[in-house]
Amino acid sequence: MNPKGSWSVVLLSVLLFLAGCATDQPQWKVHKRYFSLASHYGPEWEGRQTAMGTTFHNAELTAAHKSLPFGTKVRVTLLSTQKSVVVTVTDRGPYVKGREIDLSDEAARRIGLGEQGVGEVLIEVLELGKLKYRHPSEWAAEVEKRKRLLKK
Repeated sequence: MNPKGSWSVVLLSVLLFLAGCATDQPQWKVHKRYFSLASHYGPEWEGRQTAMGTTFHNAELTAAHKSLPFGTKVRVTLLSTQKSVVVTVTDRGPYVKGREIDLSDEAARRIGLGEQGVGEVLIEVLELGKLKYRHPSEWAAEVEKRKRLLKK
């Protein structure tokens, strides 16, 4: 094999290796970082309406936060395990002093919070949502309007 051919093979191998290292995960810009306590929803919340107006499912990667806009993406890292999960804010709460975020059961399970119930976390705001609070009566009116349009 000539010297030019061997360099081509090396270059191709390096490029294939680097392509294999690529990730499907979005590269987030952290807007804000802080430490707090996190807890998680219980099974009794399954199927209830969130403050955003959607139905809560413990199997989804969602969270409740007191003030972040709905739709905000937040990375939560449990300090004791150093495991992280990215969740979407869809609800308000928790309403316990000192706690900043409530995670769905699936999100809590992924970082190891499910066992202990409450834990110290690093919260990183990755992408601010644009959805504002809407009263449930507004949602009901919109649903009825859509149903009427579909019947036509």
